[in-house]
Amino acid sequence: VSGKIGVKNQGDRAAFDMAMLEALPQHSFTTRTPWFDKPVKFTGPLLADVLAAVKASGNTVGAVAINDYRISIPVADARKYEVIVARLIDGQPMPVREKGPLFVVYPFDSAAELRTSTFYERSIWQLKALDIQ
Repeated sequence: VSGKIGVKNQGDRAAFDMAMLEALPQHSFTTRTPWFDKPVKFTGPLLADVLAAVKASGNTVGAVAINDYRISIPVADARKYEVIVARLIDGQPMPVREKGPLFVVYPFDSAAELRTSTFYERSIWQLKALDIQ
């Protein structure tokens, strides 16, 4: 995590390993997505908790995937919805070939407004970095 953050542990950024993400409060929800043929249970810390852990102060999260796909996520989304930085899918770690090891996921089944291309595009898999602006 880089950008407008108040807590850093690696130069000008905050680096998380899986154990650090596991140490944050864990949340789960089961939701339908465009990428799986049945509802899937996602588990991990809330994006809001990750942002709080680094004392993020920006309004936008620039999320970057392993393949350099980039998307902007409003920080307000993390507050309004229970967006998870999923590290488990149906209780199992996600290998890279199955969208892992981290997947930002919205609880699509919790509100009709979330079942649109806008929110599907913000659900970035193979997450490698967050930049707070």
